Amino acid sequence: MTHPHNLLGEPPATLLPVDPGTAALASGTDPAEVAAAHPTSSAAWAALAEGALGADRTIEAYAYARTGYHRGLDALRRNGWKGHGPVPWSHEPNRGFLRCVTVLAQAAERIGEVDEHDRCTQLLRDCDPSLAA
Repeated sequence: MTHPHNLLGEPPATLLPVDPGTAALASGTDPAEVAAAHPTSSAAWAALAEGALGADRTIEAYAYARTGYHRGLDALRRNGWKGHGPVPWSHEPNRGFLRCVTVLAQAAERIGEVDEHDRCTQLLRDCDPSLAA
């Protein structure tokens, strides 16, 4: 018996354009200021979410991560993503979205939202198998 494979192939990787908040974050601007100036920046929301999670403010982290996740989904869809296919970590502008999904999974796990944790973890695997851990 042969191994099944997708005869249609996988869609091309989605590569987001430069996140408008990344340069401001790199220069040391407070993530809250960056999010206010660039509300579509998943990188800004990811920085806020990571900071909140690191300070054990789980619900705040969840909210920031969910905001960045939805902003990232909007950006992905505008750039041709159809809800599946690679979103590689190796492409720096994709990282804000992927970081938000990661924090969302972690925060969901902390509050016992198992289904959300599992969905986010599977999304990370689907976007970039190297993120499976």
